[in-house]
Amino acid sequence: MNIHSQILGELTQDNNFEDWWHSRPVAVPFFEDKALPVIFMDLVPEHDAKFVPEADEALRNFFSLDIEYRDSISTHVYKNCMDFLEAVEFDEGDDHLRQIKSEKDIWQYVFPREVYVSRRHRRDEDIYIMVACECDWEQEHGLQMVFRQGRKLTRISEQDGHITEADAYDKPDSEDDLLSKF
Repeated sequence: MNIHSQILGELTQDNNFEDWWHSRPVAVPFFEDKALPVIFMDLVPEHDAKFVPEADEALRNFFSLDIEYRDSISTHVYKNCMDFLEAVEFDEGDDHLRQIKSEKDIWQYVFPREVYVSRRHRRDEDIYIMVACECDWEQEHGLQMVFRQGRKLTRISEQDGHITEADAYDKPDSEDDLLSKF
């Protein structure tokens, strides 16, 4: 069985997770047109008829985010890196990260792998786009960037399976710094 996205074309069902659907790799302007697979998660088409049209709208929004927008959120990625380095035992292998002169230079240490689209199953029940990345500072858990409706960064963290800080720490959306500014 396949589903059709106006933005991605045909998505094929995952062999292991019946509610995951995979696209072919597509160019992502946010990452200088690097081709990444897009995966719709937690989608049972007969239970959520709005998912694909809402996901398409979120993808349109996300694909309009370019390098200029990426540069504008560099502070958050850089802070994630520095916070991690401060929390772990000193390692000389991380010196190159400590020597970063411009926050925008952090992107050379971020390696995107997949784009996930899912619906938040509590509170706003909105569509979120999560980009899973590897990064030089957090080799075990990587980095994730989450964009509500594909429009704006609403979370940056290690890959922990949570779409929002509010969900990760069971706090009100109003106390989630980035989400509350959406």
